[in-house]
Amino acid sequence: MKNKDIGEARIESVSYPNKGHFTVSETDQRGIVKNTIEGQKVRFRVYKNKNHCLSAHLLEVLEPSPLETREPFCDNFGKCGGCLYQKVPYESQLTLKSAQIQKLFQQVVSSDTVFDGIKGIPHELEYRNKLDLSFGNEVIDGPLTLGMHKTRTRYTVLDADTCRLAHRDLLIIASAVRDWCSGMGLPFYNKLRHEGFLRYLMLRRSETSGEILICLAASTQMQCDFSPLTEKLLALPLEGSIAGIWHADDDRYADALIADQLHCLYGRDYFTETLLGLTFSISLFSFFQTNTAGAEVLYDTVRNYVRMSHNQASVSGKLPVIYDLYCGTGTIAQILSKDASEVYGIELVPEAVEAAARNAELNNLSNCHFTAGDVFEMLPTLPEKPDYIILDPPREGVHEKTLKKLIDYPIPNMVYISCKASSFVSDMQYLKENGWKVVRYSLVDLFPETIHVECVVLLSRT
Repeated sequence: MKNKDIGEARIESVSYPNKGHFTVSETDQRGIVKNTIEGQKVRFRVYKNKNHCLSAHLLEVLEPSPLETREPFCDNFGKCGGCLYQKVPYESQLTLKSAQIQKLFQQVVSSDTVFDGIKGIPHELEYRNKLDLSFGNEVIDGPLTLGMHKTRTRYTVLDADTCRLAHRDLLIIASAVRDWCSGMGLPFYNKLRHEGFLRYLMLRRSETSGEILICLAASTQMQCDFSPLTEKLLALPLEGSIAGIWHADDDRYADALIADQLHCLYGRDYFTETLLGLTFSISLFSFFQTNTAGAEVLYDTVRNYVRMSHNQASVSGKLPVIYDLYCGTGTIAQILSKDASEVYGIELVPEAVEAAARNAELNNLSNCHFTAGDVFEMLPTLPEKPDYIILDPPREGVHEKTLKKLIDYPIPNMVYISCKASSFVSDMQYLKENGWKVVRYSLVDLFPETIHVECVVLLSRT
């Protein structure tokens, strides 16, 4: 088969990140098509033929996998591409993810590495505490839509009304905003021509307090009085309560909400969330895990690994000095503060560091210190050498020059948290060459129905 050819095949196996492997029976060619499940019969289109291996786009699932034993619960299933495992029972989802990661990790683990299993979360559905929605339409010149992009498209937007990953309050608000804007005849912003008005709607909801933040982003090519919309939103029958409503001016070409200026329509720009007994003030654009209950499972796993390894390594019983690298808003640092003499966090984004400092003060934690800057540049400036390092890098992992600097620290243990397992494996190859090994690891399923999973890995020097 060659480029643009269309074929059919049965998915024989799946490897991380959800790459389905097949063999074309007529030609005996092997290939890969993403976002498939073992056992499915699929129709695909080839887009690359390299080294006798086909790379293909999924066109259609002709026959379901034996693992798909339940009906989809969202009208956009198969369109938005987000909830690939929606037809697979939750326990089977966990098994699928666990098998993919264990197979991938064979490159870096040893015979004595302990796998502590995969941990599910309390709620399979309605777990997302944040939605980033786009204005657009589903068909050219069709009605206004507000939701997610259709898979493999840049401009088609599907309504989010039936999304089961978000709390019902957020869907009620999204529908109300879309209907009001449609009734007012407001046009969406065309990203191809850079013309129009409505761009994004960001919604955030605290799982513990029920407080909600709303931010509607639009270009400055039009002016609109949003006070009637504000009144409409405040009158909605919600389970929680609206803490703040904001309007953001956004004239950037980037396809992401970047506020040039913020206008307060109601209330304040933060809500409070409780996590493992600590209180966090979360502002409009502060990073916070999108699954609060799942974050508790994740951070508790990190804390247990720190306690386990420190108790084994410590002779004096003295609490360790901990570095939390890529600390974001300092959530992990603060959760570990009771297990440390001092915790030092480094984060590139100054606003996140400011939020981390505020939350440490809110929780009366005097042993948490946060620094804004690049991890590589800021490491030598910290006043104390670490006994322990927490690595929670971006999806693409740790930069090689930072890894080189880290291996110079004479510490016995590290914990690496990864939202992209292949990036961890790449970093671990280098760490392994320089005397580190994987002692044990856990998986935490922060994102049910999707292919994503968090990895928590305890490392030690060999």
